[in-house]
Amino acid sequence: MELAESKIRERPIYQPGASSIEGLPTALQMFHNHPPIMAMPHWHAQVEVNFIMHGSVRYRMNGHSIELAAGDMCLFWGGQPHQMDFSSKDSIYAGAHLPLVHFFRMRLPDSVSAQLMQGATLITAATDAADMENFPRWVRYTRSGDPARVEHAVNELLLRIERIVFEPYRMVPEKTMIAANDQTGQQSSRTVARMCDFIANNFLQDINSVDIAVAADLHPKYAMSVFKKSTGMTLNNYVNLLRLSYAQAMLLRDEVNVLQVAMESGFGSLSAFNKSFRNIAGMSPSDFRRNMRICGRFA
Repeated sequence: MELAESKIRERPIYQPGASSIEGLPTALQMFHNHPPIMAMPHWHAQVEVNFIMHGSVRYRMNGHSIELAAGDMCLFWGGQPHQMDFSSKDSIYAGAHLPLVHFFRMRLPDSVSAQLMQGATLITAATDAADMENFPRWVRYTRSGDPARVEHAVNELLLRIERIVFEPYRMVPEKTMIAANDQTGQQSSRTVARMCDFIANNFLQDINSVDIAVAADLHPKYAMSVFKKSTGMTLNNYVNLLRLSYAQAMLLRDEVNVLQVAMESGFGSLSAFNKSFRNIAGMSPSDFRRNMRICGRFA
């Protein structure tokens, strides 16, 4: 925690799990604010889009760092642990966390979707004054409580993200491996969206890949195959990621013990929860909670 402790006395930090991003992993959420540096890497089960309106920021993720300046926009899969370890004093960004059910509504090229889901980051500087106006408006609409405005904002946002591929962009790292014979297409995307919709409503329940396939009116083997080709994950891995994201937020609540977190986040046992959590966080749930409390004392 040397990085967080060195900067925490000077600047406010973002504590993973302290917001609704992790606690509501199936909700589309938008933001427009000054991005604080992160105390620790965090993860969430949504694709993230960032538009840097002022200043500059730096992310560390998946073995590489990404520096973004005013006018840059990026898109990446939040299921990989990532950490913003630099944010200039004048930085302002806007963007969204897109659940996969929304991500797979978009008509992005198959190669782009595959690279994003396998850990690459899409970066473009082809933004304009319209983005400076639209992102704050979309945030206002999604927070308005008016379903019509929310739907309008979501549809406009998805169309704007689709437009990224009409202008110059780059993928970081440039040589991200793509699954062999990847031919997802629009039909596969709609199929994945149906599965994600069922998972979003039931991930805290005792569900498996067969339940998901049946709900989407698919043969289980086909469902597992098309989901893996589209996302790079198995159905079970995605369900676990949603549960872990939800659990990450629960661990910040002092009144809830680790066993309760394990059971309420959909894991059938404490041992299964500990193993899954350690695989993504590199530490046990108890150590994660302890480290976040240490960070909190310096805030």
